[in-house]
Amino acid sequence: MQTQSDVTPPSTEGQTLCAECGISLFEGQDRQPTDDGTFCRPCFERLTHEVRQALASQERDIDYPMAVVGGVGGAAIGVVAWWGFTVLTNISFGLVAVVIGFATGKGVSKFTGGKRHLNLQIISALIAIAGFAYASYLVNRSFFHAALAEQGQGLLLPWLPSPSLLYAVVSAGFGVMDIVFLAILTWEAWKIPAPLLTTGGA
Repeated sequence: MQTQSDVTPPSTEGQTLCAECGISLFEGQDRQPTDDGTFCRPCFERLTHEVRQALASQERDIDYPMAVVGGVGGAAIGVVAWWGFTVLTNISFGLVAVVIGFATGKGVSKFTGGKRHLNLQIISALIAIAGFAYASYLVNRSFFHAALAEQGQGLLLPWLPSPSLLYAVVSAGFGVMDIVFLAILTWEAWKIPAPLLTTGGA
């Protein structure tokens, strides 16, 4: 059932109606034109206050541990997607890595109840970058194992490498397109938990 505020009242010639409460706005009366219609000043101020309150609530009482859990979980999904695609197709298609950034950002947002804050952006971006590094390791690890198998060598790289081994494996064949994919996935992770608007005030 629609209420009066659900429907923008029609305007008659020489007369404008408030899009919220429907009262007549005569020439010279204080009003606020917007893309969604014209509002009387009290309605506009009330709606503006409600929007600011809603936006401000997105930046309060953030559960940071859950943000990390959600981000890591999302990154893990992206890592498995990229590595799994490589194992199944034997092709290292870097664009699939963008899934890591998207899934990380969504995980952070989901596990914090849709909260948005600069701190969440930083957490999301850092987790996505770490996810990209580990996914790159797994992808290169698969190719290394295939090459070693052809040479009759049974050397296996560990699932959890040391920092030096991680760097050595990831840097092998790292090129310009890898930088591009890393930038894209980092941006995806960064923008999802970004504040919608600057609410102003303390």
